[in-house]
Amino acid sequence: MDRHRLHRLLEEVRDGRTTVDGALGQLSRMPYDDLDFARIDTHRALRKGFPEVVLCQWKTPQQTAEILARMVSHHDRVLATRASHETFEHVRQRLPQARYEEAARIITIGEPPPIVGTRPVVVATGGTSDLPVAEEAAVTARWTGCAVERLYDVGVAGLHRTLLHLDLLEQARVVIAVAGMEGALPTVLAGLLSCPVVAVPTNIGYGAHFSGLAPLLTMLNTCASGVAVVNIDNGFGAAMFAATIVHGDRGDAA
Repeated sequence: MDRHRLHRLLEEVRDGRTTVDGALGQLSRMPYDDLDFARIDTHRALRKGFPEVVLCQWKTPQQTAEILARMVSHHDRVLATRASHETFEHVRQRLPQARYEEAARIITIGEPPPIVGTRPVVVATGGTSDLPVAEEAAVTARWTGCAVERLYDVGVAGLHRTLLHLDLLEQARVVIAVAGMEGALPTVLAGLLSCPVVAVPTNIGYGAHFSGLAPLLTMLNTCASGVAVVNIDNGFGAAMFAATIVHGDRGDAA
């Protein structure tokens, strides 16, 4: 249950539209809702400002649909990442209001919150091959209430492409830099900009790329200051960290 629903529930009790016993029945499912195969963290929105996000990968379509159906009863907006078309079709049969962000592989239910602040989260990629991870970051960031700008295929192999967009980059509150190959983009951006940079290595590259380990180590060894590094292909984690910076301790993502 997020802050808005809890507030409405308390108002309903105050106004006599919900009985105390009825409210206790809803609150009794806190702090988690037990589905046997999953325990939904219904308190997460109160703690973190955004409901628990469902990772669809490695879950069956049936499990995902059941989890999302239960989450909709607690939250006005729901997000599920790494969803296949098969999973989405199964979810849509149960929840017709569900939508699929194909490039991001994300299922959304509800509407994103109003944008907070005037400075965007800029999601930049080294190449077009990094788009699936970048879109996961961009869609997640928007659904936490961040303004988002996309800046794709501006890798350091053609540094002039990056420099052409300095005006946009300098406006950013946070930059999420998504790159495979040698993973140099976050270091270059952090050297040019004053805002924090969240580095996301991707599993894209030739030869001794080691499935993304090479750019991960490059990013961890950056000589630029103000860079935080998430794990390989973790666009979701990068977006949630960026949202923490944007919202601070105000809980505006709820």
